[in-house]
Amino acid sequence: MKIVVLDGETLNPGDLSWHDLSELGDFACFPRTANHEIIPRAGDAEVIFTNKTPLNADTLAQLPRLKYIGVLATGTNVVDLAAAKVRGIVVTNVPAYGPDAVAQMVFAHILHHTQAVAAHHQAVVDGQWANGKDFCFTLTPLQSLKGKTLGLIGYGDIGQQVAKIALAFGMQVLVNTRTEPAHLPQGVSWTSRDKVFKESDILSLHCPLTPETTELINAQTLELMKPKALLINTARGGLIDEAALAAALAQGKVFAGVDVLSTEPPSADNPLLHVPNISISPHNAWATKEARQNLLNIATANLSAYFAGERVNWVNP
Repeated sequence: MKIVVLDGETLNPGDLSWHDLSELGDFACFPRTANHEIIPRAGDAEVIFTNKTPLNADTLAQLPRLKYIGVLATGTNVVDLAAAKVRGIVVTNVPAYGPDAVAQMVFAHILHHTQAVAAHHQAVVDGQWANGKDFCFTLTPLQSLKGKTLGLIGYGDIGQQVAKIALAFGMQVLVNTRTEPAHLPQGVSWTSRDKVFKESDILSLHCPLTPETTELINAQTLELMKPKALLINTARGGLIDEAALAAALAQGKVFAGVDVLSTEPPSADNPLLHVPNISISPHNAWATKEARQNLLNIATANLSAYFAGERVNWVNP
């Protein structure tokens, strides 16, 4: 059984071991694979793992031995699921491998804006503290999270973890989902989407990218938000109309912290790269070592289950 990992670098840049997965067959792993390299590298493979390397219908037609695709992520948009199903190819994904890691990044961005640690560090290095007249100084008003309202669009594993942290900070949490959850913890309330936009001091996105949520954040919804509200996006870049957000940021209407952009890597002219009041991390909220190890463990277990005739984490039954 030939197993090929097309783009293993982001999952495992060298600090994890492929041993358990490699034990399941004739194993080859490439750091990254361009589209024209897929067939030369995996043309005779029965099993392919991919993170972001696309496997479309034309490519799948050129992989006659392929029986199994393991997506090294939760989202499966890199695979043409319909074409895979027609060809009898099983596709699996890795759900819920690191909600704590993403929630941690949410609050990294929140605290970046409320505490201004990086700006104050630079000011200290530049001599402002050493040359100051007082024992302390602030460049901007610092903000307490206690008593603030956090709005969540989406309330899956990550959204729930974010809510737990928010409650520990003493925040009130508003949630909007397609259907109202049957049970919510004390301090968490379900409400309409417009109310979440209007009442949140901090708004964090945790919904999937669908036709209904594409550019959910746009000129109209930004106008609903409180002045100086903070928008956090660790979900999908396509949830935001980036030009509209850039305009609002430039005018100081809102602040933002994002881990995802509409195109990744971004083009040099992405408007969010050239405005103030935003912090951007390079889609690495998921990438703590612990979360990556968990992802690799689940991906390996998925394949082992497939070999044993079990349907674990299939996305195209």
